[in-house]
Amino acid sequence: MILVVGATGLVGSEVCRRLAKRGKKVRALVRVTSDEKKIEALCSAGIELCIGDLKQPESLAAACAGVSAVISTATSTMSRADGDSIESVDGAGQMNLVEAAKVDRFVFVSFRRPAGMSIPLADAKAHVEDAIADINFTIIQASYFMEVWLSPALGFDYLNAAARVYGRGTGPSSWVSSNDVAEMCVLTLLNPAAERRTIGFGGPEQLSPLAVISRFEKISGKPFKVEHVPEEFLHAQFAEATDSMQKSFAALMLGYVHGDAMEMASVQEEFGIKLSTVDEYAHRVLNA
Repeated sequence: MILVVGATGLVGSEVCRRLAKRGKKVRALVRVTSDEKKIEALCSAGIELCIGDLKQPESLAAACAGVSAVISTATSTMSRADGDSIESVDGAGQMNLVEAAKVDRFVFVSFRRPAGMSIPLADAKAHVEDAIADINFTIIQASYFMEVWLSPALGFDYLNAAARVYGRGTGPSSWVSSNDVAEMCVLTLLNPAAERRTIGFGGPEQLSPLAVISRFEKISGKPFKVEHVPEEFLHAQFAEATDSMQKSFAALMLGYVHGDAMEMASVQEEFGIKLSTVDEYAHRVLNA
């Protein structure tokens, strides 16, 4: 049995679906307040449900009973419901899970940190990474998700041909699909080469935000209106932020300014994963 924590989230729901498709027994940790449609989708895929919450340590024992592996994709960055915060979910909550999960394998989805900055989210993730170092872990440090950073939620309004760009927009990043992160989570359980290893994970191309916009313009046939957020504004936002989530997002935006380019050919070859391109993502969202 494989326990997926964060099972109704962007990555976790896809992890559940892909594991079930491969015939694996999957248990999803869900909350009583979880979205009903997402719960229905898990049930339709044959996923066993377990009610619990990372913030409630007593609920995790039942979730972990009889489990051989845990995949944790949970984070507070996409949800502020039920008292979620970096401290309660990404920090203490994940540590509650590590304590409860007496398993053979622990796969943890983390992220690539901007260099030279102290970030609450990064600090919480690093604490968990240290805590699982003594077990058979795999840590996936993902780059910027296309579905988040190249979406209307963060100002990349592809349907209306408008994009908000942080800084000059010239720093190249290896934009990664959340679906590919989900697939990598599954592959790490199937490939011994992933054991006791931290894997930097991005997309197959190194593109600046302006280059991404150019790709969308070509595919959509529409010129984009581009709004630039000055780097100085982001530094001020980071310095003035009093909330850990605000401070973390300001830091991530500053990381975006400078880019996060990665070479992924060796990982693709080693794990046999085909990574989604920005063009493929653009076609998918523009035609949805």
